[in-house]
Amino acid sequence: MQNFLLLGLVLLLMWVVMSAPVGLRTIQRTIRVHGPLADVKQALHPFGADFTWNQAVSAVEKYDAQSGKMITTHSDRSGGCIERDFSLQDSGNEWRTHFTSDTSLAQDFWKDHVMTTHLHAVADNVTDVTISETDRYRGVAFLVYRFFSLRRQALKLKIWIEERRFKKGGIFEKPSTQLGMAALSCFLLWPMFGLTKDGFFLSAMLTLVVSLHEIGHIIAFRMMGHKEARMIFIPILGGIAMGGRPYDRHFEIAFSALMGAGFSAFLMALTVLCAHVLQPEIAPFAWHGFIVFALMGALFNLGNLIPVWKFDGGQVLRQVFRSRAGLAVGSFVLLSWFFAVGYTLGVPSRALIIVGVVFALLSLMTSKGGVKPKNPLTPMSMRERLAILLAFAAVFATHSFVLIWSAERLLV
Repeated sequence: MQNFLLLGLVLLLMWVVMSAPVGLRTIQRTIRVHGPLADVKQALHPFGADFTWNQAVSAVEKYDAQSGKMITTHSDRSGGCIERDFSLQDSGNEWRTHFTSDTSLAQDFWKDHVMTTHLHAVADNVTDVTISETDRYRGVAFLVYRFFSLRRQALKLKIWIEERRFKKGGIFEKPSTQLGMAALSCFLLWPMFGLTKDGFFLSAMLTLVVSLHEIGHIIAFRMMGHKEARMIFIPILGGIAMGGRPYDRHFEIAFSALMGAGFSAFLMALTVLCAHVLQPEIAPFAWHGFIVFALMGALFNLGNLIPVWKFDGGQVLRQVFRSRAGLAVGSFVLLSWFFAVGYTLGVPSRALIIVGVVFALLSLMTSKGGVKPKNPLTPMSMRERLAILLAFAAVFATHSFVLIWSAERLLV
């Protein structure tokens, strides 16, 4: 019963984070800066002389008093800069901005989004700034991201107004912060494995497995021409690898999704080889560590390859099979393969059925939402589809072998 409760709690948490219909929400940040209202307005108003202070926008083209175009410094699919048309409702010291067109994203992304800025002069050289951002959300993850992003923007504004310097980056992007998040995740996972030395070892191994998986995605982004790529660690739930620009091709999406498990497949195979070669020469606890690492790595990566909508396996299948019939057949074959591995390991049929139900629930929970590009992505050629399918089969087979191999030795 305890295991079922834990599984239900994890599913509920994933639904809340990724898919819960949060609805229309407004986040707001008020900050007091030591600077005249006129200077603050020049920095925050879209037509202000200092609007490019935060380096997110390189220029603004004014159409009329109520509309214009922002040229951002963010890269688009072709390596150029993303441009956004906007409408403006200006009432003096308060204005509202709404994006009406985007050269990268479909307008659905911006249809409910409104930025409101209000300035209030407290004294000759003191100004209160209130920035509000309204949007419709599905899942709390993006809402939380927007909250911290708005908070960081306000703090950077304060530094720029008072010191006339722009502070790049933030605490969250620092490698030390991400290491801290990984350590926090490790300690939060520890009670799930038992508050013992062995439990902490398992928790640490799982955290390492997650990190290596995300590194695989980052390598793929770099290979696909992204100038920047980074990883964000989310305690308990894992990590997210982010590229430096929007996707350009369906092949790019499939390759980047597959490389998380693909990179780990090489490491798991190497772990098995080292364990086999070094077994006569190393201490039993070290050999046992190799086996546990291989088992956890293979199990985690196989779990990411299942045909769930927003998991890596679902992402790959959706790019390769563009029709519903093809996607259904591919998903059925992959699930059958997954269940065959479970049957080989001696997993009871009842447990396999429960796993299948969980997979179905996850797919339904994560099927809504997603950011759509403004223009269709470049389709895959038949050669690219075949290459991805063969690579997918090789990666899945490698992790299946490692899982069976390590489970047999661990249970001996």
